[in-house]
Amino acid sequence: MKYLLVTFICVTSVLGDVSHILYDETTTHPPPPHPYVFSYQAGRAPGHVDRAHTEVSDGSGVVKGTFSYIDPNKEVRTVNYVADQDGFHPELSHKPQDTAANIRAKNKHIKLYNKIAAQHADPSFHPIDVRPLESEAVVRATNKHLSLYEKIAEEHARIGAEQYAERLAFEATSEANQVDEH
Repeated sequence: MKYLLVTFICVTSVLGDVSHILYDETTTHPPPPHPYVFSYQAGRAPGHVDRAHTEVSDGSGVVKGTFSYIDPNKEVRTVNYVADQDGFHPELSHKPQDTAANIRAKNKHIKLYNKIAAQHADPSFHPIDVRPLESEAVVRATNKHLSLYEKIAEEHARIGAEQYAERLAFEATSEANQVDEH
């Protein structure tokens, strides 16, 4: 009876240590949610706050937060956000304003887009094969590259032939290992 009790205790303690191996991973339950909250404020000078961030998670995959900073124009910008299974959803305190250069570039782009769209809508339009022109410098560089490539390929072929000849010479002067198969 003593031995049976000792054996039972040993077996149960061993099973207790490796019980996680006995279950298929697909049947294990996910860990409980780990909600968190963090917040910080920072500044470039002592006692001066120029950025802050706060974030809260309920542990189920939904994160809500807000961060603020001072932009180069010395205005406070704030972004409130929610991140969930559908993505990251920011809400800006200030809508970005286009500069005069942005507006000119957008207008130029729209004009060019409309011109190309009109060309492609024309049934008589057939795009031509446009390839970059090869300047004298490109032709010289291409020929130099091909010359170096051929030189390197010849050198590699010569080295390969030398190594092959050395291997054949070694094999011709070496004794083969005799293996007794009994």
